[in-house]
Amino acid sequence: MIETKIRKVGNSAVITLTTEMLTMLDAKEGDTLFVVRGDDGSLRVMAHDPSVAAALAAAEVVMDENRDLLQALA
Repeated sequence: MIETKIRKVGNSAVITLTTEMLTMLDAKEGDTLFVVRGDDGSLRVMAHDPSVAAALAAAEVVMDENRDLLQALA
């Protein structure tokens, strides 16, 4: 677990991500992060859009199911 503080900057509250946190997220300054609320009320910070990951997983299933057809079309 890594601890960080909430600070006020203008009208916003911000947290600072340490280099260690950025490394864990495989992110760098300027990247977009996605925050998703869990069923238990927790927040998950992710470097990749979860909706894109879900769409890619669905596409992979369709491609696996239609491998022969896609290969014939290629």
